[in-house]
Amino acid sequence: MNKIFMGGKQNMLLDYKNNYEKITMGLLSFIPDFKDVDRLKFELDWYQQEENRKIFLWRGEETQDMIAVIGVEVDDEFVLLRHISINPSFRNEGISYKILEALDSHFSNQKIIGTIETAQLIIKWEQEKNKRSHLLAADTNQEEE
Repeated sequence: MNKIFMGGKQNMLLDYKNNYEKITMGLLSFIPDFKDVDRLKFELDWYQQEENRKIFLWRGEETQDMIAVIGVEVDDEFVLLRHISINPSFRNEGISYKILEALDSHFSNQKIIGTIETAQLIIKWEQEKNKRSHLLAADTNQEEE
């Protein structure tokens, strides 16, 4: 099982495996377009038809349960975030940014981009990331003085 660790924490992004099908379908069903079981199964099959399409699950730090799922398409230059779904009990905890950080680390040579549905999240995450890196650079400059 491939795991993508986040800075030594137990949160991790896990590659989709067939034995995760039910939990993946449950998490994807939080997306309004995927309320229908046939639509969900179609989407899972779609991801599995091509090597460049991937599903990752996010394991929570406290519960060790799978609490989120993302679907991406990967090419040489970009990682397209097609879907992200987080268990409602864990929303508003910054998990989407943690997932994007892990994805960014895993695909360090590609830029993460979004669909119409996910682009706003990507933009906000990039702004936050840039803000943090500027603050870090400012702190480093102050320490050197």
